[in-house]
Amino acid sequence: MPNRLPPLTALRAFDAAARHMSFQEAAAELNVTPAALSFQIKSLEQHLGTPVFHRLNRAVELTEAGRALAPGVKDGFETLTTAWRAARRLLDNRTLTVTAGPGFTAKWLAPRLYDFARAYPDIDLRFVASLRMMDFTRDEVDVAIRFGYGDDVGLYSLPLRREWVTPVMIPELARQFPTPESLREAPILFDESIDFLKPACDWPTWFRAVGMDFEPDHGPRFSQADHAVDAAMAGAGVVLGRRAMVVRALHEGTLVAPYKIALQSQAQFRFLCQKGAEDRPQIKAFRDWVLDELEKTAYVSEALTVIPVEDIPSA
Repeated sequence: MPNRLPPLTALRAFDAAARHMSFQEAAAELNVTPAALSFQIKSLEQHLGTPVFHRLNRAVELTEAGRALAPGVKDGFETLTTAWRAARRLLDNRTLTVTAGPGFTAKWLAPRLYDFARAYPDIDLRFVASLRMMDFTRDEVDVAIRFGYGDDVGLYSLPLRREWVTPVMIPELARQFPTPESLREAPILFDESIDFLKPACDWPTWFRAVGMDFEPDHGPRFSQADHAVDAAMAGAGVVLGRRAMVVRALHEGTLVAPYKIALQSQAQFRFLCQKGAEDRPQIKAFRDWVLDELEKTAYVSEALTVIPVEDIPSA
């Protein structure tokens, strides 16, 4: 049996008909007449030497050969489409799609968007706020900013600043609770987005770092860091603020970090893209801008005593 493939148009017609199980709907998708689509499928069947559809009164069904053929044809067209889009994206130096977690997007990226747009007016920046691991080709994403311990094999991975946590609050609360000891009476907020860190960067660990045996267990709990920070900025309580989420508020004075002791995790943010794509003009521009923005608030970290969480005695 010859292995020569049928015409691409015949395979495309079969794929559409197999997905819709309707020649009428497949023809509408491909913008051809039902007769033209039927002709293409008959051509494929002649090429294969056996029918791929049972023609019923008002419907069609795949034959055994059709069922064997359909998944591979569908996957083949998806692969072709993905490759075509990837090749076209290489020619596009104006659009930049960035994915980052919702918290980082809300508290770090979005407030600086105007500054980036002003510095690079020719780049159309698009955000995808998601914690899902993206496929750069399939999802048409150019850059990912991810937080964690990193498993970035095969990617260009640029570590950004180490992440620390320290108690932050509005200035009015800082005056009410001027010392770590006074936090025993303070309203405590919990950011559960970092519960996965090992060793833990949580309230009991921070209190041990300042020489206290205290484990707060009552207070509002938030699954997303930006929501916890928003609550703190509204005066609802004191939260262990993550550097990336609070550094702008500390810079502007809407939040303060009065105790100067911070816990540093081995986890960190990384700037990720496909290997070899890091020097594409819009990706390089965005990377350089991110690094410049980090430098603007570096002094906030310098004002703290940052203790690696591994150095804190366990309970």
